[in-house]
This record gives sequence, C-alpha cells and structure tokens, in this order.
Amino acid sequence: MTAETPACSDKDLEEHIKRIISGPGDAGKEFVLSGYTYEDVYEMASGLRSSFSSLDSNNSAVCICAENKAVIAAALLAGLAGAPPLLLPYTHSPQVLSEVHSLTGFEIAVTDTQRELPTGVKTVFPERRRGIVSNLSRERPVDPDVELLRLYTGGSTGKPMIWSKTVRNLFSEAIYLSSKFDISHRDRFVATVSPYHIYGLLFSVVIPLVSSAGVLGGVYSFPHEIISAIKDGSATVLVSVPMHYRVLKGHSISGGSLGLAFSSAGVLDKVDSDDFHRRTGLGVFEIYGSTETGGIASRCRAKGESAFRPFDNIDWKIVDERLHVRSDFVSPEIERAPDGFVATCDRARRHDDNSFLLLGRSDTVIKVGGNRVDLEEVRTKVNELPGVRDCVVISLPVDGGRENAIAALIEGNLDMAGLRLSLSDVLEPYALPRSIKIVDNIAYTATGKYDRKAIEQMFRMER
Repeated sequence: MTAETPACSDKDLEEHIKRIISGPGDAGKEFVLSGYTYEDVYEMASGLRSSFSSLDSNNSAVCICAENKAVIAAALLAGLAGAPPLLLPYTHSPQVLSEVHSLTGFEIAVTDTQRELPTGVKTVFPERRRGIVSNLSRERPVDPDVELLRLYTGGSTGKPMIWSKTVRNLFSEAIYLSSKFDISHRDRFVATVSPYHIYGLLFSVVIPLVSSAGVLGGVYSFPHEIISAIKDGSATVLVSVPMHYRVLKGHSISGGSLGLAFSSAGVLDKVDSDDFHRRTGLGVFEIYGSTETGGIASRCRAKGESAFRPFDNIDWKIVDERLHVRSDFVSPEIERAPDGFVATCDRARRHDDNSFLLLGRSDTVIKVGGNRVDLEEVRTKVNELPGVRDCVVISLPVDGGRENAIAALIEGNLDMAGLRLSLSDVLEPYALPRSIKIVDNIAYTATGKYDRKAIEQMFRMER
C-alpha cells in the first residue's frame, strides 16, 4: 500500500531542525522535571559541542554513557549542531563498553558519573553553566541524511548489532509521532524503558524535545515505582513495555493525569491491555517496529483494533507472508530492493485495505524431522494451558546443526508430568518441546524483551 501522507519534506524537516537548534522556546520550562530546564539542556549542548571540537575526536563516534535524559538530549542537540556521530550502547557495563570500543574505536565518552572506560578514552562531564549563552548555530543547513547516531543493540536473539540513524530517520519520526498523537508542551512523560533503546530514546527524549514537553528523570520498573511516578509527577503519557503492563495488572493507578499510554518492544497481551483499560479508562497504543526499520504501525485494542494500521507515511506490502516497508525511518545500511522496500523479520497477513495481522517472526518457522513448525504457534498453544502465565519457545541446533530441537521455558506453578500430558493433547508429536523448564519468573532484558541469550544458555548448559 502507498502512504496516504507524504513523508516530511526536506524543507519542512529543515525548518523543524532550524527551530530546534535556534534555542529553547521557553528557557525556564523543565525538560527533566524537578531537575533540568530547557535552558540547562541547551547550555550543556553548547558546552559539549565546544568540548568535542577542542578534544579533536577525528570525527569518530562519541559514546554517550549518561543516565540523565537531559544529557542525552544535549548530546543530540550538539549532534544536530555539527558534532561527531553519537554512539548509544544498550548498557554501560565495562564488558559492553569494551566490545563497542573494539568495534568502533570511539575516543570520547560523555558521562554523568565515574565509569570504567576502555584505556585511552577521554571523558567529558557535561556541566550546567548558568548565564552562558548557548551557541548551536550552523553556517549551513543540517544535511538530513548525515549520520546522527549509532545504536548498539543487544539484538533480539542475543547477537549484538549496530544500527545507524540519520537526522531524517530520527527527527522525521519524532515529528510525525508528536503530531499523530497530539503531543504538546503540556505533556509530562514517564518511561519504564531505557533511553538507550530506540523506543525509549524516541518517546522519553526526542519526542518530548521536539514537542517542548517534560519528562520524569527515572526509568521505573516495579509497580509501586511506576504508579508513584505517574501520581507524583502528574504524568500525562506512559511509555512502557508488555512486561510492565503485566506487572501492573490488578494494581490501582490513581492520579487521573494520564491521557496516553504506549507499549512497544513486543506484542502486548490482550488480557493485560484490557486490564489497563478497565482500570484507567485508557486504551494502550501498541507501536510496532524495530530499531532498524523505525516505527511502522500501531493499534489500540480498546478501540476494537486487532490488526496493526501502518502510519500514514509508510509504504507497505506483503510478499510470501513477509512484511516489506519503505519509509524515511529506515536505517541507511539496510539492504533495499530497487523500489526502495526493505524486508522486515516478521510474517504478516493483510487484514483489510490498510491494516495487517502479525503472524510471528519469519525466523520462528523451523523444520523438525522434515516437518514445518511455527514456534509462535507452539507458544500460543502453551500459553493457553491452565496454570501457564507465560512462556518462551526457542529452537536449538542438534546433530551438528543439521536438525532443530524445540525447547520451552514456562513460567507458572505446574507439574512437569501433567504439563507434558497437556502438551501432547494440543501439539503434534513433532512439535512437542524436547526440553522443558518450569520457572517462577522468565528473565527479561533491561528493555523489556525476553533475555533470549540467557534462556538459550540455560538449555545449553544441560546438554
């Protein structure tokens, strides 16, 4: 399907960027609530730009290792003003920073606390310098297709990846989403996902920045933390993930300030979505996309939407059950067909003229003993069994990689013998998990996704 609304034109994007780097519209307004004003952010951005120039980074990427969202916003502004590309690792552990350093050779790191950094890396501590006039002006307009940042991700299968985002990728998406969901300077964001994940970066830093909105400084995980942050911060927008909507189930969310709720980084269970709607009166907007493709579509079950409706500036088509998209949000290094489309990792089926149903990842269909098995279908059937709260179904190579074995990690209070009997009633013999583990809680990553790397290791250790 061809997009109904054209993507943000170069002229429109240039005007937006020019307005953003010209300075804050309301210098005294808080960006990070009870912490940093917009004036603080722009002063730090000006200081970072000067620091990068004086340290001579040889234009290699600058690694951002700060927890403070105001610092991340300042680094983005410095990038728009002509600083070197930014590098955002998915975590700041010494091991990951060492991996990122070996891959990229970054020479400068921006941090707001003492960290163990690779040998030879220069550290920049951003400062708020009251009274210093920020200077982010440029002699030439920003090139929308210049690389702005690189996201070093853990990968949904545990394999690390680095994805670039251009000015166009990041800011055209933020500007579009801000407009689509009517975000304004009156909004106050609370997030349960890290700003080092593309979804968290967009919804807790970039969208607030382009909308002149405010954000709460923390990343909240436990039910009482999330609820208190919403109430105490008078939050109007909740940015969360399926795991956290699950833990919120059954809890009363008071305050009445919330007006929008988002979920991403996985499919939100309908039971959890319905519970949140019943308790707050708000439907959750699920944002579908990935780091490399950017946002693609959304749905809100409370509005009766079972299918995902692509954003109206996204071109899409389904070829052999594989979803393909074309948009300004797609990372530049992804291989494109001659017509500009890229293949996603997801299978889909057309629902109507402008929506689709997701059928699972394209890499979840495997062969077991010559039989085709969809791991997502196995997972769905396992989750329907009494006593099962959640499960992850994976494929493990056996016989030197010539065959696949199915393994299932199941969360719940279950008897193994009874569970295997129940599985045999709903699954074909070849689709039965060879290995099963029952746990009290399934491990998640910091971004709210299943920790597949740890799960795979758990099963490999028993072999």
